[in-house]
Amino acid sequence: MEPEIFSTTPDYEIVTTRIVNASINLAFKAWTDPNHLKNWWGPKGFTNTFNEFDLRPGGKWSFIMHGPDKGNYHNEVEFIKIDEPNLIFWKRHSKPLFKVLVTFEEISNDKTKIVFKMIFETAEESNKLRPFVVDKNEENFDRLEDELIKMVL
Repeated sequence: MEPEIFSTTPDYEIVTTRIVNASINLAFKAWTDPNHLKNWWGPKGFTNTFNEFDLRPGGKWSFIMHGPDKGNYHNEVEFIKIDEPNLIFWKRHSKPLFKVLVTFEEISNDKTKIVFKMIFETAEESNKLRPFVVDKNEENFDRLEDELIKMVL
């Protein structure tokens, strides 16, 4: 399974990296506890309804992202690998199709580097979404940071 995760090239990927002010365990929890994840997942203004969240290899994550203006976006995800607190890897079964690899690296007791990598089947698919998702991924990380602050309080 490892080669499937890591054998890509930059033109097949969209990568967002952020160092957050949180321990690696807290950062991982924000991504893996549905009670926290639903609060921040998605770009600014989005809300979520989680129908299923089964965090294990082969487990499903089924949810609806509700857009701030209009639109409901159904998402079907299958978890492929979980390595607490270092890695989450999943595959989308709803369009657009891509895999996601999230890695967590401890910088210090209260700083964690998170790398969010969207992996596409083709460079064309990656390039088609790149103009839209780069800024939206940054908004997603902004919301994550807000949730991490609430988790510490």
